[in-house]
Amino acid sequence: MEQKEVEIKETCLHGRHKDLGAQMSPFAGYDMPIQYKGIAEEHNAVRHEVGVFDVSHMGEVRVKGPEAEKYVNHIFVNDVRGAAPGQIFYGMMCYENGGTVDDLLVYKVSDNEFFLVINAANIDKDVAWIKQNAEGYDVVVIDESPRYGEVAVQGPKAEETVEKVLGIPVKDIKFYNFATLERDGEEIIVSRTGYTGEDGFEIYGSDAYTQKVWDALMEAGVAPCGLGCRDTLRFEVGLPLYGDELSADITPIEASLSMFVKLDKPEFIGKEALAAQKAEGVKRRIIGLELDGNAIPRHGYPVEVDGKQVGEITTGYRSISTGKSVAMAMVDKPYDKLGTKVEVRIRKKTFPATVVKKKFYDKNYKK
Repeated sequence: MEQKEVEIKETCLHGRHKDLGAQMSPFAGYDMPIQYKGIAEEHNAVRHEVGVFDVSHMGEVRVKGPEAEKYVNHIFVNDVRGAAPGQIFYGMMCYENGGTVDDLLVYKVSDNEFFLVINAANIDKDVAWIKQNAEGYDVVVIDESPRYGEVAVQGPKAEETVEKVLGIPVKDIKFYNFATLERDGEEIIVSRTGYTGEDGFEIYGSDAYTQKVWDALMEAGVAPCGLGCRDTLRFEVGLPLYGDELSADITPIEASLSMFVKLDKPEFIGKEALAAQKAEGVKRRIIGLELDGNAIPRHGYPVEVDGKQVGEITTGYRSISTGKSVAMAMVDKPYDKLGTKVEVRIRKKTFPATVVKKKFYDKNYKK
């Protein structure tokens, strides 16, 4: 049987990345920049100054209607009830068995309107799932992914850069809040979350507006950053990536993200399974590991104790900010306790490692 070729999509900034000589690679169905000058240089630009990412591949879904709040609360593990407009929530959508559909951000526009930001690789699956579960609720679900381009300006100088270079007033936007503004005759959304552990802003607008923002930032000398350092940055501060630390087979409780699962709210999809996991405990969970020496752990490498496999690496790097070889791993209990000694198998050899907190570098968000 002939295999159907998968069409690789391009963001509205694709030509700009090519012109800058970016190393491009398929990611989540898009041809995306992995790096420009180098992962370490881009990583350090975000940690110490400012960098900009093209995140136009992300998905956006709008939920509107008299039962918008009730419905979003039904599909989301966090609790959006009674939140002020302009607030953002992080959490997951789960299947009935507790497995994760996706992790996402929920923006509260008003009591009757929410804006959901989902992972690029999951757009089709998520939109179908959101629409399917909306049956019986007085809501309209609109996939707005094609409407928006998006850039993320991240780093200690992000606020100053967005204000001075782009002329967008952001200093009064609090952490995990957003504002809807008029710019160039269109409505844009500016939020302050940051998937890097640094202060940062996400700017959503049309393709034309996104291109204009990118060009202004390039002209001002802001470092363009690829998905390579986006991964090293999020990993160092213990933030999960769907497909690695979360999946249909990994629940938020197993991912050590139970703080985002609000069991004291009315029914939501997956509540029963997640409540049972919280009450009874899980058989495995995501933890941090620090390896002795310089060996670099990678996704899928086995974690062993006395020659027996007790887990596997989900993400691993030689941390650019700390110089240590560290990893996040899914390990069986009781090997998840801090200070536990394990070994990581890298090809034919094993390397000693210790269970540590999965935050390898302190976040520097502006509170």
